[in-house]
Amino acid sequence: MASWTSAAHVDATAVPQARPRPRRASAPPRRRLAGGVVWIGLLAVLLVGVVAVNVAVLRLNMQIEKLGQQRLELEAQNALLESKVSSRLAPARIEREARTKLGLLPAAEPTYVELRPRR
Repeated sequence: MASWTSAAHVDATAVPQARPRPRRASAPPRRRLAGGVVWIGLLAVLLVGVVAVNVAVLRLNMQIEKLGQQRLELEAQNALLESKVSSRLAPARIEREARTKLGLLPAAEPTYVELRPRR
């Protein structure tokens, strides 16, 4: 059995001395600051990219709207031109132009000629 007295005889040099507590390894303040600046720069670039994409989408929407208006105008113009073409091709107008400009008259009752074969 061990006693207190036997522990007292132990040489004091044999007991390890208390070592100084090691400091926590931490990044230097400049490194942390540089990392934060990098993240802020990255976020700024991403936000600028989002804004640029939104501006591009708005421009495309404006172009689509402008093209839609042009399409409607062209469809109206095509309808007007088709109307003019159909009125120009109307039989009554053609007959009137033939009488006034060309001096033509409508044909009278058709006359049929019967041909007999030669013998």
